[in-house]
Amino acid sequence: MAVHVQPGARVSTVIGEIGGALKIRLHAPPVDGKANAALIAFVAGKLGIRQRDVRIVRGQTNRQKLLDIDTTLSVEEAGALLL
Repeated sequence: MAVHVQPGARVSTVIGEIGGALKIRLHAPPVDGKANAALIAFVAGKLGIRQRDVRIVRGQTNRQKLLDIDTTLSVEEAGALLL
């Protein structure tokens, strides 16, 4: 799943879609991997799965990220739950 992350927001929330990626605002700052950890926790919480089932495949230090989500949900179902 492609996501566009905006760290340092007031609250963590999903904004919508931008350029084929899900835009997510995160409360965590973009330092020392805090935003990446917050992204994983946020997505796992919204989908009701364990944090270890979500991992960042590409974009560790970039706003554009590709997530691998280990679940029985399709990409469309996961996207609907996140929105």
